[in-house]
Amino acid sequence: MKALILAGGKGTRLRPLTYTGAKQLVPVANKPILWYGIEEMVAAGITDIGIIISPETGTEVQAKTGNGDRFGAKITYILQDKPAGLAHAVKVAYPFLRNSPFVMYLGDNLIQQGDLSYFLQKFTTQQQDAIILLRQVSNPSAFGVAKIDETGRVLQLIEKPKVPPSNLALVGVYFFSHVIHDAIACIQPSARGELEITDAIQYLIDQQKQVLACQLEGWWLDTGKKDDLLEANRLILDTYLNTKILGEIDAESNIIGRVQIGANSQLVNTTIRGPVVIGSNCYLENCFIGPYTSIADNTQLIESDIEHSVVLEGAKITGIHQRIIDSVIGQRAQLTTAPQRPKALRFMIGDDCQIELT
Repeated sequence: MKALILAGGKGTRLRPLTYTGAKQLVPVANKPILWYGIEEMVAAGITDIGIIISPETGTEVQAKTGNGDRFGAKITYILQDKPAGLAHAVKVAYPFLRNSPFVMYLGDNLIQQGDLSYFLQKFTTQQQDAIILLRQVSNPSAFGVAKIDETGRVLQLIEKPKVPPSNLALVGVYFFSHVIHDAIACIQPSARGELEITDAIQYLIDQQKQVLACQLEGWWLDTGKKDDLLEANRLILDTYLNTKILGEIDAESNIIGRVQIGANSQLVNTTIRGPVVIGSNCYLENCFIGPYTSIADNTQLIESDIEHSVVLEGAKITGIHQRIIDSVIGQRAQLTTAPQRPKALRFMIGDDCQIELT
């Protein structure tokens, strides 16, 4: 069994953050989103992993993620020279996949830990040609949608239908046998010029292959938008964070709830109300850090309040006297304020920005 994780794409929905980096490397609870998928594969017993990369961000993904040693896996990087669809990604990965069954996982998705192992066991024991995962959503027109019968057999897949036949959206996790390669060879590019994985699965259905739909009961998030990224950060902190204090905390500081603080970080007269994770080599003075906040390595916060936010590596926030909420602050961004203060602040700030509020 192999895994194919897709880490290409341009990340247009997370701009400006993704103008300068891969969307799959944006951190959730101070860990790149991509790494959660890799860890989930390894936990399920899959250690031979191919990662689809793009020319624009592939070098960064390789440099950050490495050869797989840190995860107990072997990683093979596969270049997709243009964003020509999910089925095209499988096609270019054929020299890696060959005739092995595999799980395909979109690298900017997060599913609840342990769910992958459950569905993998179902796939291997029931000898399916494909398993797709579905989740009930309130806005099915924004997704690929499945029509299924009472036994769970897939009857039809429709990409972003105007009149959805159900509210069951396709989750970005698929299990395939080798027959998917024959299906991809028989389909044509869609109206947008891409080889669609939904078309390939529909081909399997039309050929009477064994395609099973399973509903995902745990949480699932596509982290391609700011609010989804913040919700993923909240869920990870709420579910998995354990207290671990490695930094220096002065007598005037106050830690409440589950909080992680990395090595060589310093807190001066600062209150932290968890769940919160703070990286290494950070300096916080006269701050309030509210729940569901992740602060990456080498950041500096002085006289600022922030909650339900993600602050990336090297950012500097100084003298913001209005509370910052629901925000994503990019790498090395600098956020300060002029004497005249606005009543409310809400941000999505890209890498290397410098902002002065008046």
